[in-house]
Amino acid sequence: MALRMDLSAIIEQMETGEQDAALTALQGYNKEHLGELGLGFLGRELQPSCQLACLETVRILSRDKDGLDPFISRSAMSTLARYGEQAEDVSSELEVIVEALKSICNILLHNETGQVVAADLQLIKGVSKRLKQCHGPTWNHEVRFFDLRLTFLLTALRVDVRAQLAQELHGISLLGNQLDATLDLCWPDTLETARAGLEDVPPEELPPLSRQQIELAMEILKILFNITFDTARRKVDEEEAAGYRHLGAILRHCLMSRADGEERTEEFHSHTVNLLGNLPLPCLDVLLMPKVQQGSIEYMGVNMDAVSMLLEFMEKRLDRGHKLKETLLPSLNLLTESGRIHRETRKFLRSKVLPPLRDVRNRPEVGSALRNKLVRLMTHIDTDVKDCAAEFLFVLCKESVPRFIKYTGYGNAAGLLAARGLLRGGRESGIYSEDEDSETEEYREARAQINPVTGVVEEEQPNPMEGMTEEQKEYEAMKLISMFDKLSRNNMIQPMQLRMDGTMREMTSDDLQKLTHNPAVQPDEPTNSGSEDEAP
Repeated sequence: MALRMDLSAIIEQMETGEQDAALTALQGYNKEHLGELGLGFLGRELQPSCQLACLETVRILSRDKDGLDPFISRSAMSTLARYGEQAEDVSSELEVIVEALKSICNILLHNETGQVVAADLQLIKGVSKRLKQCHGPTWNHEVRFFDLRLTFLLTALRVDVRAQLAQELHGISLLGNQLDATLDLCWPDTLETARAGLEDVPPEELPPLSRQQIELAMEILKILFNITFDTARRKVDEEEAAGYRHLGAILRHCLMSRADGEERTEEFHSHTVNLLGNLPLPCLDVLLMPKVQQGSIEYMGVNMDAVSMLLEFMEKRLDRGHKLKETLLPSLNLLTESGRIHRETRKFLRSKVLPPLRDVRNRPEVGSALRNKLVRLMTHIDTDVKDCAAEFLFVLCKESVPRFIKYTGYGNAAGLLAARGLLRGGRESGIYSEDEDSETEEYREARAQINPVTGVVEEEQPNPMEGMTEEQKEYEAMKLISMFDKLSRNNMIQPMQLRMDGTMREMTSDDLQKLTHNPAVQPDEPTNSGSEDEAP
């Protein structure tokens, strides 16, 4: 009776012709009744066609984040989960499963209570069970995709589910196998992959992956990113390292594969790079393991195809200049850490980014070479971006201060050097080889005339103190110190002083007052503990 009255009221509202009144009545009815009616029907024994109609209704209603109350109870979520976990493979049942999975995804996306209930109901276990059947033909693309989408949402929104999948359900192995099957891989060698049936085809000649393969692969990569988020920051045992190396080999294949279209390929590679950055650093040696073949990029006898692809990807993101923190830093960080731990990678990167210096007339930040672009980033407004760019170049210089200044100029390098306490020169501790650097004839001839602050040869400037007496020079120095003191007192600047250990300390007003009575003593020249003739 109440239902009929509700319908009568809605009809009356619609007959008035007032759009707002009719819309309000319909929305209220949808939220309060349709969802409950649909779920009530799903609790009965129904024909597949009726199940599908009810679930389609729930799926549409669950898009409204303000109308989810009928769907977030434990009983409602259990009902949806039961339909989402059906084991039949008849086509009509597959459609039912997909609609149930879509509805649960909508609920998780918009409602925190729904997320809690989903975790309590252990939905991740049911989905993981089906993911293990990745090699079978039972499930169609849509079921697989929404299984993965549900897993992604659970691991993105719930830390406990993330840990459960990674540890209890062996998520790295489970999803690695899923990615392997999705890409249709075979393993000619222990950590070397190929496309099944196309083992002899060079990577650059492989056909693009299909749209469905790319869709599934990207969902898997996102889930793996969620469950490996802290891996790079902790030690792993031998068994875990073997699993990560296996995964790294698959990721290398992803990096060397392409989708149908440049935009889709870049998105696929972006997810791959993000995940590679989560792997334990020693496991990144799998990027260099494939044998050198005809057409491969070889350096020091090592296959550099993957590293070259990473460098190309990074430069493409750098040239685009859009949201650099989100788009550039993952690849730049990955190259930095790879170069720090693998000598061949560092030397290859240096040959591409910091080739022997010939141009001594233009500032390091001027030009279109990759070195120029990265040096420009060292003064970027975003601290994370400028620090990351400086760190990358510092690693390519083997963390040698003189070499770093040589390629970037002291002005650009000062930020990193100050943060490391290296303004007086020296070198960070690191595991770097001691072979020899090559210096170009152009650099050697101009070396004495190069301004270390700007990093280039500059026209000789007139001495502003020429013709001044010592008393006049001292007066100008005191005047300058007095100006610093005034700016400091007004909190316009914070004067700093360089300690003997190369770190900085803040100068107080008393320090500046003392300087007005005692001429400043110039510090000793920085000690050159890293020879310019060190190796790349």
